Amino acid sequence: MHGAPALPEGFAHLPYADPDSPKGGRLTLGEVGGFDSLNPWIVKGRAPWAIRSLSFETLLGRNWDEPFALYGLLAETVETPEDRTWVEFKLRPEARFSDGSPVTAEDVIWSMEVLAEKGLPGFRSSWKKVAKAEDLGGGRIRFTFNAPDREMPLILGLRPIMQKAWFEGRDFGDTILEPMVTSGPYIAADLEPGRYVTFRKNPDWWGADLPFNAGRWNFEEIRHEWYKDAAGVWEAFKAGQVDMFRDGDPGRWQDGYDFAAARDGRVRKAEIPHGRPSGMTGFVFNMRRAPFDDRRVRLALAHAFDFEWINKTMNRGGYARIESFFGGSPLGHAGKAEGREREILAPFAAELPEGALEAAMEWPASDGSGRNRRNLRKAKKLLESAGFKVVDGVLTSAEGEPFRFEILLGGGAWEAAAATFVDGLRPLGIEARIRTVDSAQFQARVNEYDYDMVVRTWAMSLSPGNEQRFYWDGAGRTQPGTRNYAGIDSPAVDAAIDALLAAREREGFEAAARALDRALTWEVQAIPLWHAPASRIAVWEGYSWPEKLPLYGDWTGWLPDVWRAAPAE
Repeated sequence: MHGAPALPEGFAHLPYADPDSPKGGRLTLGEVGGFDSLNPWIVKGRAPWAIRSLSFETLLGRNWDEPFALYGLLAETVETPEDRTWVEFKLRPEARFSDGSPVTAEDVIWSMEVLAEKGLPGFRSSWKKVAKAEDLGGGRIRFTFNAPDREMPLILGLRPIMQKAWFEGRDFGDTILEPMVTSGPYIAADLEPGRYVTFRKNPDWWGADLPFNAGRWNFEEIRHEWYKDAAGVWEAFKAGQVDMFRDGDPGRWQDGYDFAAARDGRVRKAEIPHGRPSGMTGFVFNMRRAPFDDRRVRLALAHAFDFEWINKTMNRGGYARIESFFGGSPLGHAGKAEGREREILAPFAAELPEGALEAAMEWPASDGSGRNRRNLRKAKKLLESAGFKVVDGVLTSAEGEPFRFEILLGGGAWEAAAATFVDGLRPLGIEARIRTVDSAQFQARVNEYDYDMVVRTWAMSLSPGNEQRFYWDGAGRTQPGTRNYAGIDSPAVDAAIDALLAAREREGFEAAARALDRALTWEVQAIPLWHAPASRIAVWEGYSWPEKLPLYGDWTGWLPDVWRAAPAE
């Protein structure tokens, strides 16, 4: 995206992959919730996330040891001018689907068009920037753009390519449970909706000998099994039914591994560091609904949330608070906005919250005693300024309506934090209720923004780009299925994204990202929860990974991509 790729032409393998890794074996992973579709590219239904990388391939593949650099996968070559007004891909002649048929230019163009027409909203918004798609013959496809956007060649390079012929007589927008003909290393060989799916290595996979794939996709089978909640996955892991467990409970990490397999070494623990931004996980306000359309109200509730007490009692202090969307990285805002960052935001100074350009956002902090009185007093003043007053112990609006709202959850993971938050609101006269629903109902309600408050996560990379429009574009206030969960509509955010996408050098790019981070964070669209600078995993014996870890740690591209079913020599 910025500068030159780190790997030279003719590289032998990705830096974090071991080309000598043994092949074979089976890996079983646990998931929460369920699935009712094998099409992960549409709004309807819920598909296994893993199928995206296990079964589908893209024109270019990502090296997760760089912020954002792509190398040839289905495409043998890629060409684009300095201004990136067009991009041309040339397909590898050996690229094949799982039925043995070649991947063609027709498949590529059809995939792009059908994703834009019937796929997730993010596909549609970026495809609007394509003025023309041409089959130039000889496996060459050129896309010409109608708007300046330096990320577009990379975005199209990461679009999944599907077989047009397989969808003849089928509606791409419908959920399916029949395994598709795809070009990736694995085929969905066995499944029971909502319970399990087994991906089996395609013995005739065309890409096995590509340097990009050396040391990757080592397992013969990868099986995903679904459980009602994280507690079910944990019990299955202890019983040896699941091979790996990501542990998000610091207390359990400290003293919860007192079972036979962990004591005798058959189960080991590992902390996997990463260099990616914290992202944002938090209690998200639906700003489409009153009273959360008032920043004073949102800030008041942020004061009522006692992070220090919750982190101490629930997490044993084992996590750090999320400070901003790109916190913990060079993309996170800090101190006063200066230079290019200030230049981007200055035209919107009157619309930004007071002080946004002069300091970093500082979230309310307590003394950790559990009383939180000082912050509750501040919350009360903010609510009074927004027209609320307490009547017979109930916080009431100027119209006489009691302040009541619902926190929507899709499982038990955040129930304890939500319950403590609810308790902390009672002294203000606010009645909050927790509603936990099954995964299908949760996803349906999130897609339609049918909630007052919800716990959601925005995972952020070191190279944010067009996906930020999918997250924050004002159209997401009404358009179903976007990640604009809060319903933000901000000219300052839009300007920061424009600057982000137009930046040619890393310095200007980082300034634009900091401007975006500042505008998003100061809006108080979510009450931040916590994150860990390293991921904690537990794994049964017989599995290992290369010593070199990618820049993004255990994110996409590491598990199961470069794992192997035998210990390292």
